[in-house]
Order: sequence, then C-alpha cells, then structure tokens
Amino acid sequence: MVKMSATRDVLRIGNCSGYYGDRFAAAREMVEGGPLDVLTGDYLAELTMLILWKARQRDPAGGYATTFLAQMEQVLGTCLDRNIKIVTNAGGLNPGGLAIELGRLAERLGLHPSIAHIEGDDLLDRIPELQRHGHPLAHLGSGKSLAEADVEPVTANAYLGGWGITEALRSGADIVVCPRVTDAALVVGPAAWAFDWRLDDWDRLAAAVVAGHIIECGPQATGGNYSFFSELPDNGRPGYPIAEMAADGSFVITKHAGTGGAVTVETVTAQVLYEIGAPDYLNPDAVARFDTISLSDDGTDRVRVSGVRGRPAPDTAKVCLNYHGGYRNSATFVVTGLDIEAKADHAVRSLIVDGLGGPDTFAETDVRLLRTDVPDAPENVQAEARLRITVKDPDERKVGRRFFNAVAEFGLSSYPGMYVERAERSAAAYGVYWPTLVPVDVLRPEVVFQDGRRLPVPRPPAERHEPHRGDPHRVPRAMDDDTVLAPLGRVVGARSGDKGGDANIGLWARTDEAFAWLRDHLDEDRLRGLLTEAAELEIERYELPNMRAVNFVVRGLLDDGVAATTRPDPQAKGLGEYVRSRCVEIPRALLPDGHAAVDRSREAVGTI
Repeated sequence: MVKMSATRDVLRIGNCSGYYGDRFAAAREMVEGGPLDVLTGDYLAELTMLILWKARQRDPAGGYATTFLAQMEQVLGTCLDRNIKIVTNAGGLNPGGLAIELGRLAERLGLHPSIAHIEGDDLLDRIPELQRHGHPLAHLGSGKSLAEADVEPVTANAYLGGWGITEALRSGADIVVCPRVTDAALVVGPAAWAFDWRLDDWDRLAAAVVAGHIIECGPQATGGNYSFFSELPDNGRPGYPIAEMAADGSFVITKHAGTGGAVTVETVTAQVLYEIGAPDYLNPDAVARFDTISLSDDGTDRVRVSGVRGRPAPDTAKVCLNYHGGYRNSATFVVTGLDIEAKADHAVRSLIVDGLGGPDTFAETDVRLLRTDVPDAPENVQAEARLRITVKDPDERKVGRRFFNAVAEFGLSSYPGMYVERAERSAAAYGVYWPTLVPVDVLRPEVVFQDGRRLPVPRPPAERHEPHRGDPHRVPRAMDDDTVLAPLGRVVGARSGDKGGDANIGLWARTDEAFAWLRDHLDEDRLRGLLTEAAELEIERYELPNMRAVNFVVRGLLDDGVAATTRPDPQAKGLGEYVRSRCVEIPRALLPDGHAAVDRSREAVGTI
C-alpha cells in the first residue's frame, strides 16, 4: 500500500454543495475561483435518504446524487491537474454505483483518477441480526423499540466518521465517494490525512468537526440566510466557504476573492448555531465542545476559529432509519374579508364532517388557519387568509381521489367567496424518520478501490457519553425598569433548523450587554410565551457564552420529521426569524439608535 499524506502548512478545503439540488455551478466556481486543496460536497439529509430510496425503486442502479456526476464532468480534469482531492457524500445509498459511473466518466474524458468509495453504513439487511443480538434500535425520542413499533424500514444508515476518507487519501485516492457519513467527516478525513493526526488527537479532530459544520451548508456561512442581511454588501449571491486548516487544528473561514456575500464573525456565528443541540456536539471521530469555540476577525472576509476542545468519540453511532408512513394529501382554501374564523369553521364542518364522514375517517387530520389578512385591506390579496387541511392514512384511496372529489364537490355549497388555491388529485407517499443508536463495534466500514483493494477503517477509542438534557431552569433577574416594547430581533440574531422531529433555535446577541440581558431573561418558559405552538413541548436550553449565544432545542415540534410533519415550515427554517419578530420588553439602552419602540397598544405581543 502506498501511504501518502500532504506536506503543507495550510490545507484549503472548499465546499461546493449544502444539499442535493444546491447551486450547480458552485463546483466549477470553487475549482476555478482560487487556490484549493480539497473540494467537498455535502448532498445528504434525512429527507434525501428517502428521495434516493425512491430513485432506487425506479432504477436499482441509482440511489446517488446524479447532479454530482454532471458537476464532475466540468471540473474533474482541472482537479487532477492541480492535485485537488475530491471528497463527497453524494454516494448516498449506492456509493459503489456512483464510483463506477465516475470511472466511466473519467474514461470518456481520457482521465485516470484513483477512485475509492466507502461501505459499511447500510444496516438495512442487518436489522434482524442486530435485534437478535439484543440491540432494540429504540427511538431516540420516545424510547420505543423498533419491534414495538411494528414497522418495516426502507433505509437504515449509520453515520460514519472521517477515518475511512483518511485511509482512502493515504492510499492514493483522488476521489473519495462516501455514503452516509456525517457532514463534518468530509473535513475531518482530509485534515487528518494532511497533518497525519492520530486517532486520539481529540482537540484537533474536534476543531475539524467544527470546521466541517461551518462549511457544510455552503453559503450559509458567507451571508446566506443571515438575520442582518441588509447590512451585507450588495455584491451578488454569496460565494461558497473555504476552511483553511492548520496542523494544530485552528482554522480560518474565508471565501474566494471576488465572490458575493461576506465572511464575518456574525455570519460564522449564525452557521455555528445551525441545527445543533447540547454544547457537546457528538461526531463519530470526536466530541466537539461548542462552548469552547472562539471566533475572531482575521481581516476582510476572514474569521479565525480557535480554542476548540474535544473529548473522546462516543461509543455509539447514530442511525437514520426511514419507514413508509402512509399517504397524505392536502387542500388549501382562500378565505377572504369578514368573519374569517367563522368561514373557516364552516368549511371544515362542511368538508370533513358532512362530505367525508368526520375526522375519524382518516388516521390523521390536520387543520391550520393561516392568518395573513389585515382589517380594511387596501388590496384584495391583503384581505385573504388561507385554510389548509391535510389528511393522512395508510389507505391511498381515502386521501387520494376520495378526498379530492370531496373538495371539488364542495365548491358551490361553501362559505362566501370560497375558492381553492391548491388541491391534488392523487395522494403522496410519505416517510417517517426513526433516529436510533447502535454500538460502534457493530459497524464494519471499509474503503474499496476500483482495482479491488479493500481496506479496513480504523476505529478511534471511544467512551460513553450521557445525554445532556439542558440547563436547569433559570430564575431571571429583575429587569431594568427603563424598557421599551420592541422586536427581539433588534438586538438578537437567529438561525434555526430541523433535528429530525425536533427543531433548534440559536440566538446570538450583538453586544456583551445584550448577551447579559438575553442570558438572564430568555429561559424555557419565556420562549414558550413567544412560541405558543411549543407550549406543551419539552424545551432544552444551552448557553454558548464565547459566541454570546443561547441555543434552544424544541422537542417534537416537527412531529416525525420533515417528510411526515404537517407544519407549514417543515424544516423550521423560518422559526428563528419568527421568534426575532416577537415584541418583548427590552432595556432602552440596548436598542440601536434609530430603532423605535412598538406602540404598546398593539395586540399579541410576547411576554418576556
């Protein structure tokens, strides 16, 4: 075996994809835009595994991100010429299949890359064996075993770490095709290869986990989806991020010169807070302590990240199972003008009760009245609200044609002004996300080269990690008497997202004084006052003082995950911005100049 490692002071790792369907031109932009040593692409999420499963049902040779192949056609030659390594999880459910297609593509282009792929994440066929050996595959939220649920998973993939990538690069791979590895592993693997880190270099590995987490979502680190977007330069779509890794684990987040957006301490802070839970961020290679992250300005479009501390890797691996949940359909009705709620009640009664036999006709009926109307609206559209009715059932016929026919027949016997904005003739299948754990010693990942070589993946030493369930309930200090009613977002930024069926809301303050207030006054109960749909849900709260941030995890807000939830924002992307819009009593001294208070007579304000 040829053992290779990089010899350099800095390893430049640039990410060109944050999800399956991200900007197609990003790969070419990253390769041609400036210096780069490693090109990564993240294509997978829990929902993506279901999408790829459906693709493989149509074509057994599929199951990977097809857009990656087309992107490689544009940049593969340049990457080989410039010795840019390519590392991606676009392999999805079929990394071997993607590796074969990459080989065919290279042959057509007259190129000769060394291609490796990683196997060992797919546990679907091993579920009976695991259960026989006493592994219950219990749901991380409910604790119910998979056997008790009596469901048949269609995908079951363990989250692998970065050491398979490291071994592939050490053995000469130019391209490493990964299955369901963690997003951060795409950076951990190349960094460990480049600097010859040990399996127990916990601090360095943890720093690479943080770097991977920051660049995994592409331009979200360079100004995309950023709370204070109006403060950023108007210079086009944000460029994609680069992590300049050093041997000691410190790194700089930057982007190619001339690309849009900006890299600032706050844009990076926003991405650090995205889709996280407790400060101990578990990864198969190390546990990164997010409460040790320090961010500092390193020049224009450069943010230095240092101080990251790590702990040994966990002795369990997370597994993403998905099973077929049934079928769903929905209809959206426009309700206009006066008596909105009475009209909506009439619609629900007429359609669901009279037309379909009542809500018990379906396994689940979800009714939501979305109030976007205003009184005495100057334009017709401003007087409209939307009534969305969603039904779910194992019987496709019930929620398909039968539901659609009832909606159609409802048209001339309903509330005044009724019209249907959207209704589907056929039902759609949906999947349910089932997160669980298995001991790491049941996993057997391997690196596979196209010449037939198979290499075992080393396993880092591990220890048990007890779940951290949040801070104890805080007793708020007395508030400064000189307060004004104003939107929380005048002093706080936010980034939110989905964690399976849970949602996180990361809030960061812009000044030390604002953080002292945020930390002391926004506890779990006060968040419930702002986010009323979470009134009965468990909320966990964590502080990240180095970043002047507080992170909340709202358990169960997204039901059984993005594919199954009926919530209008299924991935909680807008949740943080909603919380920022709620009006609260804020000390006058914290408000920036020019931000006036809200009229105290307005209704439906928060209560913190």
